Amino acid sequence: MCVEDRISSFPDPILCHILSFLPIKEAVRTSIISTKWRYLFASISTIKFDGYSMSGLTDRNIDNFKNFVDRLLKSPDQVRLDCFRLSHEICSWNDGDHDFDISGWICAALCRGVKEIDLQLSYLEDILPAVLFTCGSLVTLKLDAVGHKFKFPSDVCLGNLKTLHFRDSFFGDYSILRLISNCHVLEDLAFIECDFYNTSVINIQTPSLKRFILDFDLGEFGDLKYVVVINAPNLIYFQCTDAVAQGYTLSTMKSLEKAHISICDCDTIDSQTIATHLIQVCNVRSLRLTINEIFRTSKLPIFHNLIEFEFLGRGFNGREIWLVEFLHRMPNLKTLTLNFPALEVPSCLSFHLKEIEISRFNTHMIDMVSYFLDNAIILEKLIISMDALTVTQKKKARNQLLQLVKSSKKCLKLVVIL
Repeated sequence: MCVEDRISSFPDPILCHILSFLPIKEAVRTSIISTKWRYLFASISTIKFDGYSMSGLTDRNIDNFKNFVDRLLKSPDQVRLDCFRLSHEICSWNDGDHDFDISGWICAALCRGVKEIDLQLSYLEDILPAVLFTCGSLVTLKLDAVGHKFKFPSDVCLGNLKTLHFRDSFFGDYSILRLISNCHVLEDLAFIECDFYNTSVINIQTPSLKRFILDFDLGEFGDLKYVVVINAPNLIYFQCTDAVAQGYTLSTMKSLEKAHISICDCDTIDSQTIATHLIQVCNVRSLRLTINEIFRTSKLPIFHNLIEFEFLGRGFNGREIWLVEFLHRMPNLKTLTLNFPALEVPSCLSFHLKEIEISRFNTHMIDMVSYFLDNAIILEKLIISMDALTVTQKKKARNQLLQLVKSSKKCLKLVVIL
């Protein structure tokens, strides 16, 4: 039975668009389908070399691969490129014996008007051409440099760049700030596990910015001192992971919808005061907060727009009181998520505690009493004073406590002081 090949009847631009979604290996293999398909792969608009495309390479055929990439990128009359991507695996073959022309590949992609470049490379010392940072066609630039120390040319300008991501990189001068200031339509900026050494001020002045991630590597360089200044009035999403800096200055973010803030080493009054400046994103609608110490809530604003709040703690440390105070500053909150780590039951509670007395009991303490009754194995007496409750509250609370004591079968005596 003859089956009609309808796909091959599509116009070449459509077929090339389909091939762009395939790994480069699979796109090349389509050349054996027919004479129509023989050279179509050479006109694809997305070229990605990742672990899959590098699998199966040996010392015997690696030079053939190198020559193939050279011809694919550098041959004349090529279509414009939408995306060019290199992953870490290509570095494992780029040694003295093979010497891939990665800089030339990048330049070739730029000459073809590439819109997106994504480089995940271990070594970039002499690879990145200066023209990369003056390319007018680039819309997205992502650089995962694995410890590379970036310095940018003085004439840097990326007039159409909207997305700029750095990962695992070092910035030792102010040229990165000059780069950002010359990206006039930048909307998405990310520093992920990066370090700013010998930099006293991290100054992000980008009115067009809508999404900003500042995720510091808090390992070896977590104690560096700097001031963070962010002037991005149109920001919609903000994420910051940091040890407490010397200071934070944030512009009013009237459009901010979601913020994820994680702060470490906030263990002094001064650091807590400074850190409160970071979380004063009072227009935010959804806030995710991770801290290892409590804040001075009196220094915080009222979060009138906040409707979702998620708290990720690293232990209790009296936070139940702090959280209640913090919640008073969220008058319109609709969703509250508390995420605490699993804690071991203290040995005194399990094996020694025989009597517990709670003064000025309130209804929100029911869960705490339930925890004591579930884990105090030899508890003999529980004394509860309800003088802070109304008559109706006392009656309801007494019934709840009696049910807890009956179900626990551990506490021998409940004393309620009305």
